[in-house]
Amino acid sequence: MSSSARAHRARSWARALALSLTVTAGIAVGAGTTAQAADLPLNALVFAAGQRLLIADDAASAKWGTVTPVNDPPREKQVLDTVTRLAAEAGLDQAFVYRVFRDQIDATEAVEYARFAQWKLLPHTAPTVRPDLSTARATIDALNVAMVDQLHRHRHVLTSPGCEALVVAAVADTIGRLALGADYAVALTRATASYCSL
Repeated sequence: MSSSARAHRARSWARALALSLTVTAGIAVGAGTTAQAADLPLNALVFAAGQRLLIADDAASAKWGTVTPVNDPPREKQVLDTVTRLAAEAGLDQAFVYRVFRDQIDATEAVEYARFAQWKLLPHTAPTVRPDLSTARATIDALNVAMVDQLHRHRHVLTSPGCEALVVAAVADTIGRLALGADYAVALTRATASYCSL
């Protein structure tokens, strides 16, 4: 990625992060704005990304107290290989789709590490029931397919001058609709950082 592209990505992420924190604090986005944002073209894509992030709690709970690490390179490779194959089949730029899902994986892992840190510091908050990791991963796989479809469906929007503003609006809408806390709001901005880099 060129230096100008990296700078553009950093600016986009910073703006989205600032807005997501504002929304989480309940300052900037009211119900009317959220209702309007629901109709924006990138809303379904970002909403799916938010739903995928929320699975981090179950994934972390499933791994807690086991030998399964948060960072699972074979699983990551499987996911990235699958989504880049789907991208090729849809005629999407594979490097772009790889970046999008690399960001999503990094954001999800960050949430899982945060949960592990919380449970180590506050053992009484640690999960007492272990979810089925395969069920969580099956849901993730289904959302991955949906996200690639949305990337393909709105590929022209992702290359338009208004892309950044639409991503920011969709992030704000998803934070509100999923009632995301501050950690998930920050993670969602990280997950969507490359959306306008097609």
